[in-house]
Amino acid sequence: MRQALNPLVAKVLKCLHYPLDVILLCVRWYSAYPLSLRNLEEMMAERGISVDHSTVHRSAIKLLPVMEKMFRRSKRKVGKSWRMDEAYIKVKGEWKYLYLAVDKAGDTVDLLLRAHRDKVAACRFFEQAIEQNGAPEKVTIDKSGSNARLSKPLTRDEGSGSSCAGSST
Repeated sequence: MRQALNPLVAKVLKCLHYPLDVILLCVRWYSAYPLSLRNLEEMMAERGISVDHSTVHRSAIKLLPVMEKMFRRSKRKVGKSWRMDEAYIKVKGEWKYLYLAVDKAGDTVDLLLRAHRDKVAACRFFEQAIEQNGAPEKVTIDKSGSNARLSKPLTRDEGSGSSCAGSST
């Protein structure tokens, strides 16, 4: 089964000492649902599987970045016209800023969750989106907050990846 997997995933899985299906199930539940590591340990114990919460945590730390890279590679192409926005949302009881970009068809280009609302966060988000999806032909940005400070460099450079680095607004 491990031969059919992506080489990056296979390399990480080689270091794991638990059965693959148990670890993947635990990591999936940990990342998809609001469960604590101790909840997962208890859920596995109810199924007759003894796995420690720290093992699940170590496995998640190893697997999730590799899986994220793998999923990004197979992500659908996005359009060349983007709409970027930010929202203030509550995550696990704390208020965070969500930077979101969607294309004309409504498909998600990228998103970034940050504790602070500032130009650095907006620039980082935009540069990351360009790096992973290519430069857009058109970007629509609302004129509020950090996006307003970001819009001037974007219109000057027509969406180049380095538009944020040299600006001093």
